[in-house]
Amino acid sequence: MLNRRDLCTTLATGLAAPFLIGTAAAAPRRGGFVFSYFHNADDGGAGMRLAISDDGWHFRAVRGGAPMLVPQVGENKLMRDPSIARDPATGLYHMVWTTSWTGVTIGHASSRDLIHWSAQQAVPVMAAFPGTRNSWAPELTWDDTARRFLIVWASTVGPAGQEGDHRLYATTTRDFRTFAPTTKFYDPGFSVIDATFLKHAGRTIMFVKDERKEPLGKVIQWCDATLSPTPRFGPLSEPITPAWSEGPTAIAVDGEMRVFFDRYTDKRWGAVASNDGKVWRDVSDRITIPAGANHGTMIAAERSLLDKLAAEPG
Repeated sequence: MLNRRDLCTTLATGLAAPFLIGTAAAAPRRGGFVFSYFHNADDGGAGMRLAISDDGWHFRAVRGGAPMLVPQVGENKLMRDPSIARDPATGLYHMVWTTSWTGVTIGHASSRDLIHWSAQQAVPVMAAFPGTRNSWAPELTWDDTARRFLIVWASTVGPAGQEGDHRLYATTTRDFRTFAPTTKFYDPGFSVIDATFLKHAGRTIMFVKDERKEPLGKVIQWCDATLSPTPRFGPLSEPITPAWSEGPTAIAVDGEMRVFFDRYTDKRWGAVASNDGKVWRDVSDRITIPAGANHGTMIAAERSLLDKLAAEPG
């Protein structure tokens, strides 16, 4: 099965922001976490899956690992890299995802309970950028200052080498019907993908993946971020993961930051934790992730939602 890394070669030969409400936060009292993910084994064609956790360490699959939502839109009708965030005003959950290996769209759907979903739409976020090769791994975040959703994803525009030359692009929306014009969001001067955000101790931190192969990157780093009214970013940290890591997602539990990531060449998950963002320790031996899970997003959830998801027949 063709994966994201393999596809870069195909594309090259075939084509000339302590952290944010709604994306990752401390678990509500007597609550826990929900993890949205997909399976690389089916290229994301089978759909989005969910897992739940009471402690932020051990995640168990909902419905026995069966998909919760099957893709119906986009260039290839895939549902990779699902990212879920909750509107604090309405309580509605929104999800965005990668619809295709190549193209200009991302997917969107909404739900009250993560079980029953609205009609899906393909949002042409890169339609105004001629030469766009891909629109990968959209991350959905609620911007509490601007009172709107921010969507950030990675695209390569124009010719690029084997590994692509990704930068982060973004749009904003309040209703998922009208979207602000897409702008370049983050450019560190090299290929970067897989942004995710965490709000903690009055700071907003953005985690990203250095996508370079030469010199070897493929590591997760972070920087301080101000998201509105104008995005601003501090310097990137040293790597907090080993090479060949991607798809980070971050949560905060009892004042501790935990970053989970897909060690895709080893076909397993890793995790690091920190209290201050400076010293990170490997906690991979403490985590339990459903077999076959790939890149997704963890969010805090109330106990009532966890109980409802746990009751879903598998």
